[in-house]
Amino acid sequence: MSLLGICEQIDATSFSTAIRESVWLFPILETLHLLGIGVSAGTILFVDLRLLGIGMKRARLSDVLDQLQPWTLTAFAVMVVTGTLLFLSESVKCYHSVFFRVKVAMLLGAAVNAALFHWKVYPGVAAWDDSPRIPARARLAGGVSLTLWVGIIAMGRAIAYGR
Repeated sequence: MSLLGICEQIDATSFSTAIRESVWLFPILETLHLLGIGVSAGTILFVDLRLLGIGMKRARLSDVLDQLQPWTLTAFAVMVVTGTLLFLSESVKCYHSVFFRVKVAMLLGAAVNAALFHWKVYPGVAAWDDSPRIPARARLAGGVSLTLWVGIIAMGRAIAYGR
């Protein structure tokens, strides 16, 4: 069975139809998805700006992460759950959307970037946490993250309005 065939089967389920045709459910899911993106990407923005040395220069990165990470992870979970439900309601539309494919690729890139940062760069934070100069690898992780999240948000909006 092809990927399109799988999407067509998903799209034809009563569950997907109920979400898609609901007067309230689809807009509620869309609103929760956008709120999840706003909080998640907003908190990630603060961390990225700190990594780039642009914002919160007097704050230790470890303190910024400690305070924002619970918000980021909770909002990200809301975004994933609602995004999955929205995909289920419009799987064929998403299959045909180049914007959806680019968004998924960027989400995977952001996940890899975050994992590499937490496994390879952040363990050495004690050596530079109080330093005004952020290491190049940390700045690179922040720049890549910021770029990917701007793209993810742009592609998400394009899915709704593009073909």
